[in-house]
Amino acid sequence: QVQLVESGGGLVQAGGSLRLSCAASGRTFSSNPMGWFRQAPGKEREFVAAISRSGSPAYADSVKGRFTISRDNAKNTMYLQMDSLKPEDTAVYYCAADSSTSYDTPTIPSRYHYWGQGTQVTVSS
Repeated sequence: QVQLVESGGGLVQAGGSLRLSCAASGRTFSSNPMGWFRQAPGKEREFVAAISRSGSPAYADSVKGRFTISRDNAKNTMYLQMDSLKPEDTAVYYCAADSSTSYDTPTIPSRYHYWGQGTQVTVSS
């Protein structure tokens, strides 16, 4: 059974940092794009960042320059380093993996076939 498990969420003050992890099990995703999305209460799920199978990143404009996505294929794990956090970053963060082996960085949820259960990130002002 394929599982994606997020960890690292929590409560942090504005300007602080958090590092999210997404550990995959059941299959390897070294040849697949992976991504992070988030969903705030009353809002649709939105793209945060994605990383291609070759390690190329893509970011939403709202997090560019503050968040860094990375992956460790040996550990079958993806990360999201979040710095200079703002209250508007408060949301449930989800990791996702694409089952295709394309070289792009998908930004829409329908491109992803596997999802984690989410981890809450709360940024206080």
